[in-house]
Amino acid sequence: MEIRPARPEDYDAVAAFTRDTWADRDGSDYIPDIYHDWIAPDDPTQATLLVDMGDETPSDDIAAIAQMVMLSEYEAWAQGMRVAPDYREQGIATTLTHALFDWAREQGARRARNMIHSWNMPSLANARHVGFEPGVEFRWAMPEPDADAGSSEFDYRVGDDADAAWALWTGSEMRTELSGLALDPDESWALSELTRQRLHDAAADDRLFVVADERVAGFTHRVRTYTREPEDGAEVTWAEYAVAAWTDADACRALMDAIRRDAAAVGADRTRVLVPEALEWLSDVALARSDLADEPTFVMEADLT
Repeated sequence: MEIRPARPEDYDAVAAFTRDTWADRDGSDYIPDIYHDWIAPDDPTQATLLVDMGDETPSDDIAAIAQMVMLSEYEAWAQGMRVAPDYREQGIATTLTHALFDWAREQGARRARNMIHSWNMPSLANARHVGFEPGVEFRWAMPEPDADAGSSEFDYRVGDDADAAWALWTGSEMRTELSGLALDPDESWALSELTRQRLHDAAADDRLFVVADERVAGFTHRVRTYTREPEDGAEVTWAEYAVAAWTDADACRALMDAIRRDAAAVGADRTRVLVPEALEWLSDVALARSDLADEPTFVMEADLT
């Protein structure tokens, strides 16, 4: 068994055991579609390692693959762990994860995190087994884009005061519930610590939305838009918002309306907004007439000190 960096010529062997990862859920794995861009051999901020069981390198006998990405000077993100069916329950995932932990420590990481869908019990068990501990729970709010969204019942202003947003965030129970995490601005489907500078960057790009009446009552910021083409061939443009925080149900409604208007302005068909998994805040979102994902998502964390 050899643990080594993934190479372009490993594509066929990796695609062979990852293509049908979620066939039982009517979904396909993203790795075969993005493999050559994903492995990025010349990117010093990430390591994509695989377990080669063959006698020669490269071989067609690949047992597992996974990636670790540095999100900041001290935060690493683990993703894409896949183990070939013939090699499961043999400790290979643990060996590969610890190799990635070692790489992250060498880069200066003190925390490593990953994301697991709540329905994925095997991955949840594996994460605990290899050294991750429970982190935070969140759920996607999905307000529908609407250029005319807004209610005459509430008189909220929408501004872009980054320091006001930061002050609300640092004193918010929602921040505590999320351990300060929000969607990362560079790595999709990853969470990292929200910083004051990120809010200032968002304000400079007209992506920060701060709602206020007599005082600041909520904020969010858009991190990205992207387009996906589902199997029926109809392109769907998504707008993603790093996190939403607010003080009460009225502020939540004003904030969801601000998101609706912004999403419509950037041509989005769908939205995805990260909110902490707690009944009070989820019911605020529901009261604001926004859809919610059917299930929460979990973030696990490993201490690398």
